[in-house]
Amino acid sequence: MISCVRLWSDASGRSRVERGVITVEVGELSSAAPASEVRFEESAPGASLDWHVAPHRQFVLTLAGRLEFLTRDGERFTLDPGTVLLAEDTVGTGHRWTSLGESGWRRVYVRLGPGPVPFVAR
Repeated sequence: MISCVRLWSDASGRSRVERGVITVEVGELSSAAPASEVRFEESAPGASLDWHVAPHRQFVLTLAGRLEFLTRDGERFTLDPGTVLLAEDTVGTGHRWTSLGESGWRRVYVRLGPGPVPFVAR
């Protein structure tokens, strides 16, 4: 199993945090998720991004760096390399993030199409 944090918007537009996993067994492939685009980005050490929503439904794969995320309701989580972010809060109050430590944040964005992804809440 691969650790995953899901950011999503509830019916009132509040960004929520849900912890879970990407369902995959050792030596196996997960079920396929529809994807249409892959992008790479790097931010400097100490970078941050104020309140925003995800531009579209996407996986964010951290290659290097450590981040702290915050929702307007005060839910916090830390994102480390090896943990996948499933960003689905495309409307509403949004979230913000701050880079922690001495290294920048290197990541891969995978734009998801409609349909299921192999995320299971825990």
